[in-house]
Amino acid sequence: MSYPAHVRATLVLGLPLVGGHMAQMAIGLTDTIMVGWYGAAALATVTLANTLFFTLFLFGCGFAWAVMPMVATYAAENDDQKVRRATRMGLWLSALFCVVMFPLLWWSEALLRLLGQTPVIASEAQVYLRVLAFGLLPALVTMTLKSYLAALEKTKVVFWVTIVAVPYNALANFALIFGNFGFPELGLQGAAIASLSTHVFSVLVIVVYIRRFVPEHSLFQRLWKPDNEMFAQVFKLGVPIGLTSLSETMLFAASAIMMGWLGTIPLAAHGIALQLASMTFMLHLGLSNAATVRAGNAFGRKDWPHMARGGIVALALSAFIAALTIVLFVALPEPLIAAFLDPDDPARADIITMGITLLILAAIFQLVDGAQVVALGLLRGVQDAGMPMILAAVSYFGIGLPAALVLGFVANWGATGIWIGLVLGLTVAAVLLNNRFWFQMIPNLSRLAAPAANA
Repeated sequence: MSYPAHVRATLVLGLPLVGGHMAQMAIGLTDTIMVGWYGAAALATVTLANTLFFTLFLFGCGFAWAVMPMVATYAAENDDQKVRRATRMGLWLSALFCVVMFPLLWWSEALLRLLGQTPVIASEAQVYLRVLAFGLLPALVTMTLKSYLAALEKTKVVFWVTIVAVPYNALANFALIFGNFGFPELGLQGAAIASLSTHVFSVLVIVVYIRRFVPEHSLFQRLWKPDNEMFAQVFKLGVPIGLTSLSETMLFAASAIMMGWLGTIPLAAHGIALQLASMTFMLHLGLSNAATVRAGNAFGRKDWPHMARGGIVALALSAFIAALTIVLFVALPEPLIAAFLDPDDPARADIITMGITLLILAAIFQLVDGAQVVALGLLRGVQDAGMPMILAAVSYFGIGLPAALVLGFVANWGATGIWIGLVLGLTVAAVLLNNRFWFQMIPNLSRLAAPAANA
């Protein structure tokens, strides 16, 4: 397959995934904007609460993301039974993860206070999280089923399921946060109820679709039946994937906690800048998912040259997106940040001033953030998860987090220093993970294939 053909194939598969991730982030963006209109203090609280929730969510997504390369490989081998078994055990492990993590969300105030947050913010965040705790299960089930569909290259469905949820979430927020359409004004609790109902709505839509249009795998029949062998395989791949995601997420979660030490205004500015950076990251994540599926298919067929060319194309597309994002963030920082704030909020000017600096730093890490997540997608496609987990831990805990602490508080650079630490951690991760795929995995796979080719 030529490079232009690889570009077309990657875009056909990846653009709906990009759209789905963007729509998913639009849900979070809607939450942030509407809560920001409700007040700067509320925005700071939701920023902190969502940081904890999504840290656990992304850790739990390890099992969902393990399903994607496994199903892609089994589909390339035409093994429908293993497709079904892997997806079911991904659902099992997601459910078990929710049971284990529920108490942490329910009693989150003590944890947040232990991490240095003010009693008021910690208490209000717990009110929010006690509602959203019930949304962890439908959110992870939705992610697992989306991974299953994406691996089967039914990515348009993934896109439309998420798109439908966006207006639903916006209306629910508008009704419950501010007390419209005859509903009571519930503020932060209303935002949490809206998010919970959106997660439930999404999982119902995707289950109905699979039962109606993908009946060949009988995915939900005898779902209760254990499968120890496949359970162990999904667990073995899913745990390091989850821990890898947790490493990066913990770096950003720690940055939010450190911002909380600096006060409400830095935390609110951080929340806005991170929300904007996360939106653009979804573009790279969609390409990463496409790279996982295409590498998984090539892995099942043992077609290493195809895999390498596809990887080059995914990285090139990611770099192109990063260049466009850098221009946007550097050229228009103030209007982007102002969109999140009530014009009458007394803290608005201070938040915008700090947010502009953080958004310029976010522009700097666009290229390396895209490069590291695409490399992760390629490594997952060949079911290599153990070493990437170690490399991510070294990058984020060994480099990024210490740098953020030192530059933010020892050097007294404040919020700017914390974000420079983020940039350093992501840069090291991009270098190490790409080295792992291109200079270790690809040569090793090619050598393994050489005896078969010569036979």
